[in-house]
Amino acid sequence: MESAARREAAEGLTIRPLSLADVDEVAELEGSIFSFPWSRSSFERECREESSSSWVARRGGSLVGYIVSWIACDEVHIGNVAVAADRRREGVGRRLVARVLDDARERGAALATLEARETNAPALGLYRGFGFKPVAMRKRYYADTGEDAIVMIADLTNEPG
Repeated sequence: MESAARREAAEGLTIRPLSLADVDEVAELEGSIFSFPWSRSSFERECREESSSSWVARRGGSLVGYIVSWIACDEVHIGNVAVAADRRREGVGRRLVARVLDDARERGAALATLEARETNAPALGLYRGFGFKPVAMRKRYYADTGEDAIVMIADLTNEPG
């Protein structure tokens, strides 16, 4: 079976932990995607937080995406996944989610949770591909639009998606 790192290299993709050297670019990408972006200091904090499992994806040296998640006890919570608009549909988001779930399993997590916009069909499809199932709705969760969020959970004790 081909390793994730070998597949990423074949695709010209490098995924590594988020570092302080990435923060400016990550904050810039965040601001270009989200109407209520996280602050630069939020990403700096993630670099120092022991519970963080946050990663950046680069292709040809350029930042193409990132993911922020936290591991507490036996659970990982995915808080943010972002892929540059011109790099979507290239498997970057899938590789980032896979890396977080692999890291979570290695660190003893048995459960993964997240929220996703109910209208974000590409994200919902991505998460379903990893075994996430909808379990609840958070009404008016997103401040920018008042949109509801679908709460999803995946059992990490099963084989990876």
